Amino acid sequence: MAIETFVGTSLKCYLITLDAHGKERENNGELISQKVVDILSSHKDPITDVFLMSHGWQGDIPAAKSQYSKWIQAMANNQADIEKMQRLRPGFRPLLVGLHWPSKPWGNEDLKGVSPESSISFDITDNSQEELINQYAQNISNTEATKEALRTIFTAAVEYEVAPDTLPSEVRAAYEVLIREASLSNIEQADAWGENESLDLDLDTIYQATLAEEENEDVSFGIGDGFRSAWDSFLNLPRLLSFWKMKDLARKIGETTGSSLLNKFQQAAGDTVRFHLMGHSFGCILVSATVAGSKKNSISTRPVNSLVLVQGALSLWSFCSSIPHRKNLAGYFHSIIAQSKVAGPIVATHSQHDQAVRMAYPAAANLGLLGGQDIDFDINQKLPDVGGVGTYGIQGVYLDIIDDEMHSLKEPYNFQPGKIYNLKSDKYIVVPHKFLDFIGAHNAIDKPEVAHAMWSAAFGS
Repeated sequence: MAIETFVGTSLKCYLITLDAHGKERENNGELISQKVVDILSSHKDPITDVFLMSHGWQGDIPAAKSQYSKWIQAMANNQADIEKMQRLRPGFRPLLVGLHWPSKPWGNEDLKGVSPESSISFDITDNSQEELINQYAQNISNTEATKEALRTIFTAAVEYEVAPDTLPSEVRAAYEVLIREASLSNIEQADAWGENESLDLDLDTIYQATLAEEENEDVSFGIGDGFRSAWDSFLNLPRLLSFWKMKDLARKIGETTGSSLLNKFQQAAGDTVRFHLMGHSFGCILVSATVAGSKKNSISTRPVNSLVLVQGALSLWSFCSSIPHRKNLAGYFHSIIAQSKVAGPIVATHSQHDQAVRMAYPAAANLGLLGGQDIDFDINQKLPDVGGVGTYGIQGVYLDIIDDEMHSLKEPYNFQPGKIYNLKSDKYIVVPHKFLDFIGAHNAIDKPEVAHAMWSAAFGS
């Protein structure tokens, strides 16, 4: 039911699991959201602060549990911040809630805790192969060309069994078809949501990084947990091409289920209970959509008290009133600013070591336009039409933005309500050595300094 606390702390996280339609799944016959409502409604040991969190892309249930455990441990270890919170909020008693949404295609969504390896089976019969092809195509592009390319990849996965040292030519050709089909089928409408960003993918780099990740068990933006077989290695790129589908799923779930849950929790809680939202990667889209609501239903119970976006894989223009080079078009989440839906600070981290956000949000709107060149991370440069918050921070005219650096544990912040803080986090969101070039430090967020910024955002509310 919950990720229990760690020795010496009082923190635990209630995990609410959702299906691909945003419907909450029962856990041992009960809805965890109702347990949260019951806790918030109780007058015994009343809750003072709710922390609502969302993981990002490529997260199945085991990955979500692992990631939330790491975040909570980092928060729990910052005793000085907890003591400060207790001084600021007499009787401080937090409630941590993690939202799990199925953001890893073909991942392990078994609530009974089955190991990731057991969630994948492959019987090379005609019926089972076609069933898998149809299932995989739904997350990329449901075209005949996509399905034929997947047939080639599945056949190679069985033929090779163990991943070869270099990418086979037939698999490379199938990848190229998948990239083309994914790009063509995901051309979005020219509105604030439809940036029509593209993936600038180097197939050899991706494949070699997949092989190198064999011993790495971290949740990643671009690839999942350990890869040892040709099956997993060859299917890494199809997972990457779920980019557009999962980006949109995060938005839809946030606007519907996320927003509904937030309102339900706020209505159950007392007026003095504060709500703090935090997202990572595509989870930043989900929590932003949760706060904003949908265009049809944007009414909220009351403003949330802080919003923290860690290495956000959403547009740098998401909150502004006018997107550059778009006539009379506001950022998709501008209503959060216009309607003052965050009473406290909005805090966003960005790091030059995060290669994943750079890869997924290249400074070009059309596939191949970038020509493989690197993006200059100088924040003073002319900002691109398309770029991620995790690379550039939140941008836009008429926003009350303060550019700062992520602080050490000994340095306090002075976050103020109604302001946006872009924290340059190169010093802390970093990996100790160069590995997985197209992922970099995207997931290196379970750091005490990141937790310090999260706690400080709550202070500033």
